[in-house]
Amino acid sequence: MDIDSRAAKLRDRLRGTLVAAAATPMTAAGEVDLDLAGDYLAGLVADGADGLAVLAHTGRGPFLAPEVRAGVIARAVATGVPVIVGVGGSPGTAGPSGSGTAGPSSTAGLSGTAGLSGTAGPSDAAGPFGAAGHAGEAVDRMVAEARVAADLGADAVMVFPTDDPWAAHDAIWRSTGLPMIAFDLYVRPYPLGVLRRLVRHPGVAGLKTALLSDAMGCQEAIAVTREAGRLPITGEDRMFGPSLLWGAEAALVGIAAAAVEVTAEVMTAFAGSDLRGFERASARLDRLAAATFTEPMEGYVQRMLWLAAAEGRIPDSHAHDPYGPDLAEDRALLAAFATGAARMS
Repeated sequence: MDIDSRAAKLRDRLRGTLVAAAATPMTAAGEVDLDLAGDYLAGLVADGADGLAVLAHTGRGPFLAPEVRAGVIARAVATGVPVIVGVGGSPGTAGPSGSGTAGPSSTAGLSGTAGLSGTAGPSDAAGPFGAAGHAGEAVDRMVAEARVAADLGADAVMVFPTDDPWAAHDAIWRSTGLPMIAFDLYVRPYPLGVLRRLVRHPGVAGLKTALLSDAMGCQEAIAVTREAGRLPITGEDRMFGPSLLWGAEAALVGIAAAAVEVTAEVMTAFAGSDLRGFERASARLDRLAAATFTEPMEGYVQRMLWLAAAEGRIPDSHAHDPYGPDLAEDRALLAAFATGAARMS
C-alpha cells in the first residue's frame, strides 16, 4: 500500500536522526518523579538526541500507570523534539525482584512523585509480553494509549510486538491517524512475511529492528523496509555501526538513554566522509554496548540508569529498575563510560 502523507512526513523528518529510547528514572519502590524525568529528558536532547522515544522497552512503558505515562509524554513533548511513544506490551505478574507479589503502586498526582500501576509487575523470562487477557482487550488498550499520546502532542507511536500486529496497527491508525513505528524486538521477533506486510501499512512510517544478535534477521528487516519505501531504523545497540552499513537510515536506541554523545558521534561520523572517524566512534560505542547490553540482557535498563546517575543526569535515589533482574555486578565500573557535564546538584 502507498504510504499516507502523515506517515511520509514523519519518515522524512526522522531520516538521519538519533532518537534516544529514554529510560524512566524511578525509585526502588517504583515511584516516578515526573519533574525529575522531564529534566532527564531535556538533558538527553541537550547532549545530542534529535528525538525522544518514551515508554518503550527501555522506559518500561508497559508497567507504568496511565497518569504516569501521561506525565512522561507531556514532559517529552515540552522538549520540542519529535516524540515517539511506546504503546502496548503486557507486564508479567511477579513483583519486584521476583517476589511474586504485585508491583509498586501509588496514587500520587502528576505534579510531583507518581507511582506505578498496582497490577503491573516485572517482566517474566519472556519479557513483558506474556499472555495478559484477550487479544481484543490488548488492542483496545493500545488504541487508548495511542489516543492519549496523540492528545498530548506526540508525533508517533511505536507499537510493541503483539499476536496480531496488523490488527493492532490498523486499529491505532483508524482511531488516531497518528504515524506508527513498527517494532521488531528480540524477545518476540516477527517472521519476515509478517514484517513485509506490516511495513506496507499506510500509517507505518518505519520499522525499528532490535534483534540484538541476529545479523541476518536485521539485514532482512532493513531490506524489506527500504523496499516498501519506509524508514529503516536501527535499534541494534550491539550491531549499531554494522546496521547503518546495512542500510538503516535512523537510530532509536536504548544505549542513548545515557552517554548520548557516544551514539551521536557515530551518527555524525557516518553522515560524513571520514571512514576512520566512523571506525573510532563505532569502536567506542561498541565498548559501551559490551558493558551495558550483556547477560542478563534485561539488566541493560538498570545499567543505563546507573550510567545516567554516574553522569549526574539523575540522582541515585531514582536510578532503579524494579522490573528487571537483580544484578550482582559492580555498578562503579560503568562510571568510566560517563560523558557530559553533571546535571544534578
